[in-house]
Amino acid sequence: MRNLMAAAAIAIAIAAGGVAQAQTAVEGRVDKLEREMRAVQRKVFPGGAGQLVEPQITPTPDTSVPGVPASAPLADLTQRVAALEGQLTTLTGQIEQGEHRLRQLEEGFEAYKAATDARLKAVEGRSAPAPAEGTGGPEIAPADTGESEAPRVSARPVAVEDKPAARPTGARAQQLAAIEKPNSGDPAEDGYLYGYRLWSAKLYPEARKALEAVVTQYPKHRRASYAQNLLGRAYLDAGAPSLAAVAFYENYKKNPNGDRAPDSLYYLAQALTKLKKPASEVCKVYDELTQLYGGSISAEIKAGVAEGRAANKCK
Repeated sequence: MRNLMAAAAIAIAIAAGGVAQAQTAVEGRVDKLEREMRAVQRKVFPGGAGQLVEPQITPTPDTSVPGVPASAPLADLTQRVAALEGQLTTLTGQIEQGEHRLRQLEEGFEAYKAATDARLKAVEGRSAPAPAEGTGGPEIAPADTGESEAPRVSARPVAVEDKPAARPTGARAQQLAAIEKPNSGDPAEDGYLYGYRLWSAKLYPEARKALEAVVTQYPKHRRASYAQNLLGRAYLDAGAPSLAAVAFYENYKKNPNGDRAPDSLYYLAQALTKLKKPASEVCKVYDELTQLYGGSISAEIKAGVAEGRAANKCK
């Protein structure tokens, strides 16, 4: 009898050890999945901001009859693992979809930039020789047929000037002389402020020259983002949306954390609208702006985005 009791005790101990080992293994899976879930949530919601993914499985009221034994701990842990695996699969799919949309946007703009550069080179190759000083020569003007046409060469002087005159004379020289050049000791800051003053005075060719110098010479300065964005606006205000679109996209692409990266995305949508691009392309830009910078853009830009989305019938 003692031998039977001893054998039974040993069997019970082995069974208990097996259950404990299985429970430990499942708990390890749960801990791992919970860590992965937190990592995925940090990727989906960078910065936190209190946003959490709602669980797919919610607690249900306890309807068990008193005296009925609870479910085994191993079954409860298995249910938790299944729920976590389902949530992780859903979040992973959402991240992959977002990354796919971003790649499509980047590829589309890369192709657009390459096509625009090629057309501009073709236009430069067909340009006529410059006439005598003071007579006014052919200037680069935006295409008036829309779609994907590049800027064309106009036979008459227009508002868009390719580059500032080497020696401005007359009224233009007086305008330039009236623009004060800052001298704070920070050449990048001074260059941007001078370009801004030129842009405000609608001296767009001179403004572009000053702003391009800041971007080229001080690419790591915080004002580089401001200068590149204002460079695009100088093109846009001068009637060259194709060149403006390239400038805005370059600012967003090369310096997405810059202070004016959100502004560049907003004005990029404006430039594409002026180019009469399909509404789907404009809506992609608005989507990108809202997804990446929705919590930091100004009230003015938010209002402009809402108006632009309505005009383009974005979903």
